[in-house]
Amino acid sequence: MAVKIKELKDDALVSIKINKNYYFMLKGTLFYLFKNIPEESNKEDILQKIMKSEYNEMTEFEQCFYTIMIALTEIERVATEENLYEEKEVLEPTDEGYVPPTQV
Repeated sequence: MAVKIKELKDDALVSIKINKNYYFMLKGTLFYLFKNIPEESNKEDILQKIMKSEYNEMTEFEQCFYTIMIALTEIERVATEENLYEEKEVLEPTDEGYVPPTQV
């Protein structure tokens, strides 16, 4: 028996709002994936392959990394266009008054 499902239209562009916490969650996910590139692999070679390959030619790991990366790229593009960045000063570990960052 056929089952009905919902699927986005081919030409659909969905506008969603992303807050700073979710943005950092996506960045954390991408960093986690980056840290888990297999030890025997050269991370730079893997990143170059991801940038040059067709999606359907990538491994599942590469597809996941690419998907999160393009989502972050789009968020950052829109944030730049809409002037949603603020500039702030961050102390280096060797600076007086430096406090190591903590996760919130």
